Order: sequence, then C-alpha cells, then structure tokens
Amino acid sequence: MAFCSFLLPLLLAFQTPTPPQTPTKPQPEMIPWSANRPLTWADFKSRPLASERMEALTAGNIDVQVGCTDFVFSSTVKAVFMPQESWVRDAKRASPALLRHEQLHFDITELHARMLRQKLTTVKFDCQKLNPAFSNFTKVAFTAWQREEGRYDMETNHGLNEARQKFWEAQVQQRLALLEAFASQ
Repeated sequence: MAFCSFLLPLLLAFQTPTPPQTPTKPQPEMIPWSANRPLTWADFKSRPLASERMEALTAGNIDVQVGCTDFVFSSTVKAVFMPQESWVRDAKRASPALLRHEQLHFDITELHARMLRQKLTTVKFDCQKLNPAFSNFTKVAFTAWQREEGRYDMETNHGLNEARQKFWEAQVQQRLALLEAFASQ
C-alpha cells in the first residue's frame, strides 16, 4: 500500500537586497526527479508509526520558486522526493511491484511539475501584484496534483490491482513523453 504526502511550500523570493541572516535550519534532503535515477528502497529513510497500516509512503513535493528582477518574472519548478519523510515498512521483504507503485507517485509529481512549467510559459504575471495572482494560480495546480494522486491510489488499490497499476504506468509515461519539452534541465 502507498500514499503520497503532499507538502506544498510556496516560496516567493523577490530579488531585492537583504541583510545577511544567520542560518536557521538546514534544508531537508531532497532528490530531484530524473528519468535516469529511479527510486530505491534505500531512499526511504523514515520509519512508519506503529499504528500505520500501509507498507510504504512516498513523500514528494513540487518545489516552486519565483522571483522578479527588474520587474521581469522568473520561476523554477522541480519535482522532488523527500527521503526523511518517506518510508517502507520492511525494505528486505518489499516487492518490486510496491517500489514501482511508489515510483509512479514520484512520476505523477514530475508530470504535474511539467504541466505547471508549461502553464507558466503562457501566463504573464505582474511583478507588482504577484502574490495573490501567483498563489491562486499554484493552488489550482496543486489541487489537480493532489486529486490525481488520490485517484491513482484509489483506482489501483494502492498498487494491489495489477491491471489498473499497469494502465496507470502506461498513461503516466505517455503523458510525461508528451510534455518532454517541459522536463527540467
């Protein structure tokens, strides 16, 4: 069984001089999505709660950073896996099918990151009124991502329905290919 945790920090970074600050907390480890680097059970570094019934959990995020320099909007969008929040109950006994199911959660995150990158190429944001417009824009994108992640688990019964799992794998790979122009560099 699998479930994807949705962590949706939206980082609005305007490029203005700021005084140096003392570091507060180290950034959590994140693994960017890559077609050449599939997840392994070694990436899942957290531990499940004793009351947890699932066999694994993939924590992913769409990391969005935006800014304005000389009133010109720019952004970066990355699908990331969060090892310290992801876990597998027993990696030695976990099946390859379960890992494929968890990988597809991460692939769906990349799919929605590509969709967001594509949309960002067509929208013009006013840097003076960026916050409300961009926040609303990303809420729609994150809601669609959450909805698809939930539908994926429901339709595949968390990967236990092999036929539906294969269907989802094929569909997501096809959609990723269609959005190849929006893959991160």
